[in-house]
Amino acid sequence: MMRAGPCNSITDVAGLKVGNAEDHRLKSGVSVVVCDQPAVAAVQVLGGAPGTRETDLLEPHNTVQTVDALVLSGGSAFGLDAASGVQAALRQMGRGFPVGNLHIPIVPAAILFDLINGGDKNWGLYPPYRELGYQAVQAAALEFATGTAGAGTGALTATFKGGLGTASTVLDNGITIGALVAVNALGSATIGDTGHFWSAPFEEAGEFGGLGMPHPFPRNARDLRIKFRDGKRETQNTTIAIIATDAVLTKAEAKRLAIAAHDGFSRALWPSHTPLDGDLVFALATGTSGKTVSLPDFIDLGAAAASTMARAIARGVHDAVAAENDLLPAWTARR
Repeated sequence: MMRAGPCNSITDVAGLKVGNAEDHRLKSGVSVVVCDQPAVAAVQVLGGAPGTRETDLLEPHNTVQTVDALVLSGGSAFGLDAASGVQAALRQMGRGFPVGNLHIPIVPAAILFDLINGGDKNWGLYPPYRELGYQAVQAAALEFATGTAGAGTGALTATFKGGLGTASTVLDNGITIGALVAVNALGSATIGDTGHFWSAPFEEAGEFGGLGMPHPFPRNARDLRIKFRDGKRETQNTTIAIIATDAVLTKAEAKRLAIAAHDGFSRALWPSHTPLDGDLVFALATGTSGKTVSLPDFIDLGAAAASTMARAIARGVHDAVAAENDLLPAWTARR
């Protein structure tokens, strides 16, 4: 029987730490997953409007097999600078892909759009994301803030504030899988006009309010809630995530895990994977369990990836808190 890990966090996957850095005046921030040792990685993009750095190297047919860190950032294209700050911090630690007498930290990144969310974006000549990325590495630890923190600081959904969410699952064979997600979806994580989460069937121990599914099921549940549906701001979206495991995986298997984790988006967000979302999942395999995965076991692993991701998405919205100049209410402030 699958169960949540001891911290119900992506850091239940041995070999990973998470660091956040944010600016609440800016209403934006950065989250980084730092690997204790280089980890096998892959990516799958299913949204129509992604913003990324160093994702081509993650394809199974390309040379570099492992990464040192992964970055989730606000700031739209400006936020890609966060990876430079993370890279600088890792280089100070002597981390990176060896080339001659040099080391190049491998740091793929993805961004979400939070530029028009009530925050002050008058940052001058250069955006602050490089420094936020550097700070996030310095803050990397097993415990970290969720909700209105890191890359989720300025996130919004169609109905409530978004946020940074995490969850984990331990499979019967002892393999652990964890998710980290910044929820900034065009659609909604909640059902109709209610506060009930689409992820409710997968909830563990009341982790996002314990409301279950609404009864009776609202007639408007299938009505699309679209963020800022005024034709002017519909592009301010994207849910970006990391699915991680301590299993031993190849790059091709990690790619398949990222694909499976996208099912969690579909379970948790209505709609998801739209032309105006840059929905993306990175996959990480630390191999710290020493366990390989048979084909039948991989079916269980993929299912756990989807359910764990769905839970993390709901937790990101659930954990968000109200702040000055918010454009939407936090879930906790709902009526």
